[in-house]
Amino acid sequence: MKILVISLAGIGDTLLATPLIHELRLNYPDAVLDALVMWTGSRDILAGNPHLNSVHHCHMINEGPWRSLRFLLRLRRRRYDIALNTYPQSKTEYRLITRILGAGVRVSHRYDNRRWWDGWLVNREVDQSYDRHSVDQNLALLEALNGRRMLASHSAELFLSEDERAWARRMAEERGWRGRRMIGFHVGSGKTKNLALRRWPLDFYRELIEKLLGLRPDLQVLLFGGPEERQDHEWLLSRIGSPRVCVPETREMKQAAALLEHCHAFLSIDSALMHLAAAVRVPHQFVIETATFNKTIEPYDRPYVLIPNPALQGRNLDYYRYDGEGIRGTPEALEALMRAVSSEKVFQTLAPCLTLPDNS
Repeated sequence: MKILVISLAGIGDTLLATPLIHELRLNYPDAVLDALVMWTGSRDILAGNPHLNSVHHCHMINEGPWRSLRFLLRLRRRRYDIALNTYPQSKTEYRLITRILGAGVRVSHRYDNRRWWDGWLVNREVDQSYDRHSVDQNLALLEALNGRRMLASHSAELFLSEDERAWARRMAEERGWRGRRMIGFHVGSGKTKNLALRRWPLDFYRELIEKLLGLRPDLQVLLFGGPEERQDHEWLLSRIGSPRVCVPETREMKQAAALLEHCHAFLSIDSALMHLAAAVRVPHQFVIETATFNKTIEPYDRPYVLIPNPALQGRNLDYYRYDGEGIRGTPEALEALMRAVSSEKVFQTLAPCLTLPDNS
């Protein structure tokens, strides 16, 4: 038996597919179980996962249609028996990729944008629901295989090596962070479609960080992110001008996760780093509500504080659904939407956890 788990959407979505991968291994202990991902961060997330035999990686956006097709045809030669599209992969292109790979059993969710040809692209479907978390949406795919949940509970699974944890300890020691109260920020978000418009304004981050630095003299702020956030990080560093704000040089997602284990708190919107912070169980997690936030992608199996956006008033699904489209609204309107969450509101929400005793 050969099984392929297809996770071509976001990096955080791949992390939320790991409970399904674990259950598939338990249901099919002797199977060849592989994964297919598009983002380098997704490949990093799955590195070292003991339940997988191989992780196939192809950045199909960068590679373009013809090179991507050649890659898929080579992968087709592995003759997978089962291919599963994890949640949420709502675009028709994801189901077309599943068809090209040629597995006899092709499983996906039934999305808002379903068309008649989806019954040809995939041959087993499970209803999706905005009232159910992505982890549970993925586990529902087992039903299409007549499988069952064998674990009593689930959590996002990230397998950090001792070398990765030792690297984080060395960095904290060399930078003088040991003994400081550390808080992590992720100021970015995915940039596919128009999702960058859900970012909280940089000038609000500056105001917030400056207030937090004044609250506690031993506070150390870490700005997490990759090349896409470099310009934003440089802007913040130049305007705040404090050695207590820095950007750690992480080469991959698991290095970022190892550093997050040292953080007392973490703030972001609903991004991949939000899920990473939840997976390593950062003690205090805060999420600024965006138009794309809903039950399906909240931090899984972890307490967190949602900082509500007063402009949304529960209308998130009016702005964004899993239908292959971007966030509804003009760029100006969406940017104004995020400015409805003031830096003072976020400060008042975060401040109490930063003044708690060190063991809290």
